Amino acid sequence: MSETKSNAECLKRIEAFAHLMDAQFRIPFTNISIGIDGLIGLIPGVGDGIAFLLALYPVIEARRMGAGFGLIAKMMLNIAIDTVIGSVPILGDIFDIGFKANIRNAKLLRKFLGL
Repeated sequence: MSETKSNAECLKRIEAFAHLMDAQFRIPFTNISIGIDGLIGLIPGVGDGIAFLLALYPVIEARRMGAGFGLIAKMMLNIAIDTVIGSVPILGDIFDIGFKANIRNAKLLRKFLGL
């Protein structure tokens, strides 16, 4: 299997993961979507930590695909912003709905791969 095809398949998995984490469920009668990240974040004390750990999956895969320090740093910054602000009660939960760090990271990786 060619490296490009392998990277494309991995990117497809990452994009599906990002959708699940950030936009899987639509709030009825709105155009607002929320994912597992937003739901997990509602768990006091540990929710944002769990979401942080899950969000590392695309970063690890990006590194395996040859992403350099710059891209990894941008991806980690997105996760850090999501985790820090997301941990603020109520405000963070609202922020989580709009920021969508996992989708941002999938887009960064797609751009890096040129796919």
